[in-house]
Amino acid sequence: MTTYQETNAVAGSTQEVMKVRYTAKTHTSGGRRGGVSRSDDGRLDVKFSAPGVPGTGTNPEQLFAAGWSACFISAMGVVANKMKVKLPPDASVDTEIDLCNSGDIYFLQARLNVSLPGLERDLAQAIVDTTHRETCAYSNATRGNIAVTVNVV
Repeated sequence: MTTYQETNAVAGSTQEVMKVRYTAKTHTSGGRRGGVSRSDDGRLDVKFSAPGVPGTGTNPEQLFAAGWSACFISAMGVVANKMKVKLPPDASVDTEIDLCNSGDIYFLQARLNVSLPGLERDLAQAIVDTTHRETCAYSNATRGNIAVTVNVV
């Protein structure tokens, strides 16, 4: 971590110094229309295709939705554990990422529909709200940048 990164991490917080826990590294070429992306460890190897056109592969919005969903479920586990609640084993998140445009400006918006079967609605809502407000890295990264709706279903 550079001094600049460490300083900025500390400047925005009264907590301890930020620690980098993991760095994902990919190499991408070709973009969303026929491009490819591979991780340095070989675990990710995907082909891209544009949404709504014939072809194989995924698109950046699907990858973003999958990553956010996985992060959100893990973060709910952290929140539930702090609340001394067992997260249901069949907890799930259906995430929708919209690619939008207004003229030449492109932007995203998102909906996370969270299912916590077996938990009382108020408890489920408290877990989801805390996760989205404090714990999920994707929620924190997007806050103030895109319109996000989080629903307990």
